[in-house]
Amino acid sequence: MPVTDPISDMLTVIRNAVMRRKEDVLIKRSKITENIVTILKREGFIANYKAITDNKQGLLKIYLKYDKENTPLLTGVERVSRPGRRIYVTTKDIKTVYSGIGTALISTSHGIMTDREAKEKKLGGEIICKVW
Repeated sequence: MPVTDPISDMLTVIRNAVMRRKEDVLIKRSKITENIVTILKREGFIANYKAITDNKQGLLKIYLKYDKENTPLLTGVERVSRPGRRIYVTTKDIKTVYSGIGTALISTSHGIMTDREAKEKKLGGEIICKVW
């Protein structure tokens, strides 16, 4: 029985699209992927996103963000917690990503948030991924 990981799939599609300097990319839509993409937009790693309806679960069209020299603003993505190996942290164990340049996304009891937001609210949780 295959185990699917929509977060890893999404991160891989985004990583590959950035390496190929694509303008936009399509991923499967779910609550968790939409929450992650919302945070990526808010943190400035992607330009925008749009929900597309189809006859299935729907899609998200993500518009990637580049600077004037066509350098991607999202240069790296790393999946931390996986279905086979969950990684949890307490508030004091949350570390900065690349000296604050990057962001860790943490699934807390109050929803998915960045590492800075989780520290402010004194919440721990599952580290989903790191982006920089």
